Amino acid sequence: MKKFRGVFLKNEKEISSMRIANGMVSQILDAIAEVIKPGVSTMFLEHLAQKMCHEMNVRPSFQGYCGYPFALCCAVNETIVHGFPSEEAILQEGDIISCDMGVCYNGFHGDHARTFAVGEISEEAKKLCRVTDEALHLGIAAARVGNDLYDISAAVQRHAENNGYHVIQRFVGHGIGTSLHEKPEVPNFVPHGSISLPLQVGMVLAIEPMLAIGTHEVKILSDKWTANTLDGSLAAHFEHSIVIQQSGPEILSLSSNYSGTC
Repeated sequence: MKKFRGVFLKNEKEISSMRIANGMVSQILDAIAEVIKPGVSTMFLEHLAQKMCHEMNVRPSFQGYCGYPFALCCAVNETIVHGFPSEEAILQEGDIISCDMGVCYNGFHGDHARTFAVGEISEEAKKLCRVTDEALHLGIAAARVGNDLYDISAAVQRHAENNGYHVIQRFVGHGIGTSLHEKPEVPNFVPHGSISLPLQVGMVLAIEPMLAIGTHEVKILSDKWTANTLDGSLAAHFEHSIVIQQSGPEILSLSSNYSGTC
């Protein structure tokens, strides 16, 4: 690795490890997608994620990170991110659930999140999921040499706001590598007074739009982790880890079984 303005640039050997790590996360989320249905507890999803990590001989990146106790973050309906899996949290017809997960392979992390439908969901929820996923891919498309970091942010924010949704500003994307969170932060909005950061070959970024129907304001619950929309409105979250190549962005967390929207 070498540094560019405080950002670690990865070489092809390091990127190869990150492809494998992200591929594993994508496989786990594929398996979770197969079992999500009404009546399933979010702790069942956690147990499946743990089982697959054991079988793959990898460590869940989130478990123990800053004290987080689980492998999986489960965010149902108004929960934006960082929700605890629970035996008491039983999925209901019409819910949406974001599952966010990382693994560490060969010293490098993968990080990926999807929002899933539980049974048949409302048209409002479908549109929120679709627009959030579209915003993610527009952000990824802007992650090119010659662009600035905040071109990613602008692409996400513009698509969200053009569709009437609110960007959650409290949480942002990030660099990723030997640490789960590295520089630079990748906000889903253009901050006031932001300083230009040219995008370079070898940057690996976790881009993760979080959009809400009602407000960008957040309420943290008593567990100090679970983040809900302040007004209780629906939120959706999609995330890919990508590497910037000379030819354009490469998504590391792709899956042949993943259609992209709930």
